[in-house]
Amino acid sequence: MQMSSVRNPIADLRGLGIENVANVYYQLSPEKLAEQTVARKQGVYADSGALAVNTGQFTGRSPKDKFIVKDNITTDTVNWNDFNLPISEENFDRLYSKITRYFTGKDVWVRDCYACADQDYRVNIKVISELPWSSLFAYNMFLRPTEEELDYMLNDWTIIQAPGCLADPATDGTRQQNFSVVNFTKKMILIGGSAYTGEIKKGIFTILNYVLPHNKNVLSMHCSANIGAQGDTAVFFGLSGTGKTTLSADPGRKLIGDDEHGWTATGVFNFEGGCYAKCIDLSEEKEPQIFHAVREGALLENITFFPGTNTVNYADSSITENTRVSYPLHYIENAQEPSVGGIPKNIFFLTCDAYGVLPPISRLSPGQAMYQFISGYTAKVAGTEAGITEPKSTFSACFGAPFLPLHPAQYAQMLGERMRQHNVNVWLINTGWTGGAYGTGNRIKLGYTRAMITAALNGQLNNAGFHAHPVFGFEIPDNCPGVPDNILDPRNTWEDKGAYDAQLTNLAGQFIRNFEKYAAAADKEILDAAPKI
Repeated sequence: MQMSSVRNPIADLRGLGIENVANVYYQLSPEKLAEQTVARKQGVYADSGALAVNTGQFTGRSPKDKFIVKDNITTDTVNWNDFNLPISEENFDRLYSKITRYFTGKDVWVRDCYACADQDYRVNIKVISELPWSSLFAYNMFLRPTEEELDYMLNDWTIIQAPGCLADPATDGTRQQNFSVVNFTKKMILIGGSAYTGEIKKGIFTILNYVLPHNKNVLSMHCSANIGAQGDTAVFFGLSGTGKTTLSADPGRKLIGDDEHGWTATGVFNFEGGCYAKCIDLSEEKEPQIFHAVREGALLENITFFPGTNTVNYADSSITENTRVSYPLHYIENAQEPSVGGIPKNIFFLTCDAYGVLPPISRLSPGQAMYQFISGYTAKVAGTEAGITEPKSTFSACFGAPFLPLHPAQYAQMLGERMRQHNVNVWLINTGWTGGAYGTGNRIKLGYTRAMITAALNGQLNNAGFHAHPVFGFEIPDNCPGVPDNILDPRNTWEDKGAYDAQLTNLAGQFIRNFEKYAAAADKEILDAAPKI
């Protein structure tokens, strides 16, 4: 039996209805959790010292299996849609009974932690799991209380995660055997049937995306953030794969956080205590800070090794493109401590445009910024099957639709108010293709993207000449330090100008059609920012 000197985890579990367990492991160190994982043959050490595990059937989130309990709190406040799926209180109670009984006779790992680096908004969390490496993930990703704090911490939310506990769709109201259920009344998250650790992280993000804007007038954001030597804060919005983590890890600036933040009347704060970075094609040359964070205490998910070694083959996507590594924020050498910053001076919307249409950097008016924020565009390469080379558009409102319980217009309105109040610069950054679409053109060089962001942050573009994009209206700089002039306007990079124009018209049409469902909630300034075909 392992436990803290100041808490009684067995009593805590009994209070939740989890009884007659084999062993309770409370607040174990990363080293001990890694040892247990290897001893139980659930993972192995990479030669860097990091623990490597396979999450099994699920190597990513399963948004169609995430539910919110529909009750007196949520019925009229949650934006029910394809991502916010309702489940009854009766079905929650049935799943709760099932998952608590599941732990009978089994080992249990318990961790007390918290979210929100700004202590005024702190949310204490208890994470109960059936796997030691899930507890390691919680240690890495959430904020870590001191031993003294544990003495008086009162729990706000509880997460119970049991990958081996399967739902019965016929009786439990789920779609299939795996489930992630949020109950705002009971302040609980149940996760069963999936070992993918991202469900733990995004469960808390979902509840903060409800509680902070709805109850605290804090804008919750799916973004990374960093801060310069002069105290200037920058935030980076973007969907997975667009470069949030990579581009915010800047050796010349301190990292506030890589994924989830709140914006208050005085500044921004990180929700988390760690980073959950994609590591497909990770290299020391391209992303040195992340590369060097993959060490003892870090948790690698779904990677492979070079044959006969324990050296990670970061280029191998045979298990999934969504290979991941989690590590504490302090593994980044220049992390901001505590992870808070002032009012942002610059906002970057990141998109990986696989059509090769959008400029690599452009400046947005407030109306254009709101239109792009509500659109939340990126484009992905459509799978890895032979012959499939066409890009696939993704529009995710506020760059995080699957995690937003409220209507996107509520987040957009809050962002717009803050942008206008503080006169924030907003930039659209295309980290995708140039000179043609995927399969014809080339990915924009990371060095060029970094140079453009640096120029924006340093004010070097403030007095640059700009010209308007003919369809989207964005302001494109005529030149930028460290970047060839010819790549700044995407049409110049295409040999076949007619093909560019056709692709541009196609993408603009997709924007217009996607925005139809938000038009009723948008004002004239936002509607006027739509692309002009």
